[in-house]
Amino acid sequence: MHMPLKKSSHFGPFMMLCAALLFSTGGLLCKFIPWSPLTINGVRSLFSTLVFLIYFRATHHKLKFNRTVLFGALCMTGVTTLFIIANKMTTAANAIILQYTAPVWIILFMALLFHVRPTKLDIATCAIVFAGILCFFLDSLGSGSMVGNVIAVLSGVFYGGLFLLNQFPEGDAVSSMVLGQIISAVLMAPMIVRETVFTPSVLLAVFLLGFFQVGVAYLCFSIGTKYTRPVSASLIAGIEPILNPILVAVFWGETIAPLSMAGAAIVVIAILSYNILGASAPSAEAHPASDISQ
Repeated sequence: MHMPLKKSSHFGPFMMLCAALLFSTGGLLCKFIPWSPLTINGVRSLFSTLVFLIYFRATHHKLKFNRTVLFGALCMTGVTTLFIIANKMTTAANAIILQYTAPVWIILFMALLFHVRPTKLDIATCAIVFAGILCFFLDSLGSGSMVGNVIAVLSGVFYGGLFLLNQFPEGDAVSSMVLGQIISAVLMAPMIVRETVFTPSVLLAVFLLGFFQVGVAYLCFSIGTKYTRPVSASLIAGIEPILNPILVAVFWGETIAPLSMAGAAIVVIAILSYNILGASAPSAEAHPASDISQ
């Protein structure tokens, strides 16, 4: 979907880079906090909501509420909650790579909901990505991470749902994001009464996770995709699934098994190639499913 570029050629890519770098700290911070996944998501949502409220106040952006915005809010709640759970139940690499399959779900949603016929490139990409996903699940047999991998895939499904908001004129991504964070905070933050570890380092990690890794990151992402060409935005966003497991490996010593590593390479290469080929096609701008960054 075409969006006019109004800022300088460096502004949009810089914002996308900031978003990708902030997103990539999620696995590292999640592993550091000894709380249940739901508690972490609820409390961090309090801090991320603060970021959005500051943004609304500073820009005078009016909060919208309709069915499309509510759909986006539920997707936002789903992706943040499931990603946190997946990080606790499988490796950070598995969690982020399997979430990175979102473009595949966008293709399927477009076909089912909007009757947009998939192209040969769409079908080929789906087949290749599913082959990569199969590597993760074959590798997790007997390792106890099968459920975590399933949850990570589901987080990718919800993440893909966020990008469907661009197909509805009444959609408002920022409103969906803040409402999604409010829902998470209301439903899950009270679970903090069950936790027992409240060291300064843990509380700092939760704050960083909510305020920067979710709040500031999603604002940068929203702004960056407005002023960055599709292929550039997609390539920059590809930093996250690469840097996320590297940070966890460096600080926690968590490694990715050979078969999962092969699956990761298949998924990342397939998605990046899909964006490059899709953006270069004559109808790429008119094909909503061809760009995850819209």
